[in-house]
Amino acid sequence: MAFTYDYPRPAVTADCVVVTKGKEPQVLLIQRGKEPFKGCWAFPGGFMNMDETAEQCAIRELEEETGLKVTEIHQIGVYSKVDRDPRGRTVTMAYFAVIDYPRKVKGLDDAAKAQWFPLSALPKLAFDHEDIMTDAMKLIQQL
Repeated sequence: MAFTYDYPRPAVTADCVVVTKGKEPQVLLIQRGKEPFKGCWAFPGGFMNMDETAEQCAIRELEEETGLKVTEIHQIGVYSKVDRDPRGRTVTMAYFAVIDYPRKVKGLDDAAKAQWFPLSALPKLAFDHEDIMTDAMKLIQQL
């Protein structure tokens, strides 16, 4: 069914922050294989399909870009700064998962690499992912 809208609509994405437990927690990042921010580090994530929920999108994108499968995620928040994505108006819903230890991952799909980083030594992050990381850590510390 086709619709015509009087107002433009933003794109919707979902991102997934995966953090390990332990004395020296680590976070999973992907190195972007495409523009924007090609070569920069970011959370696994991407555009939501029309037939999935935001949660399903976050879980799917995580697996597509890293090979890591999770079943339980928790919402961090919604990020909607007007200029957060240079490709156009994009709103993301960010989620987190906590796992026991770093699992084997690999850069797949549009991710050039997937790698675990200690929380104490994060690289500069693409988009507004530093804001997302800050909010994720506040929530994870409450668990």
